[in-house]
Amino acid sequence: MNTFTIFLALIVVVAFLLVIVIMVQNPKGGGLSSSFGGGGTQQLGGVKKTTDFLDKSTWTLATLMLVLILLSNVAINKGGASSESKVLDPDATTTAQPLPNVPAQTDNTTATDSTAN
Repeated sequence: MNTFTIFLALIVVVAFLLVIVIMVQNPKGGGLSSSFGGGGTQQLGGVKKTTDFLDKSTWTLATLMLVLILLSNVAINKGGASSESKVLDPDATTTAQPLPNVPAQTDNTTATDSTAN
């Protein structure tokens, strides 16, 4: 298992967790934060603490996903080949294919036909 595969698996897990955390939130005061808060007198799992936790976890997971995506770009196996174009590289050796052998035209009728019009 190479490094890119590990990064890819971590990105999928973080993306799944991020979707869950975002779906739990409700911008109108509902969702998980309203179901724990109840009367607002509870300190353990109160509305404010749950909202802070969900907000911090969203930002943490989003930052973690961004970092994992950037690091996975470094871990991509290039296969020893350059990703640059061979046209831009003057030192690149290419195998030129010979042109097909086309006989030269000795008939001048096409040149005189175009001037006759």
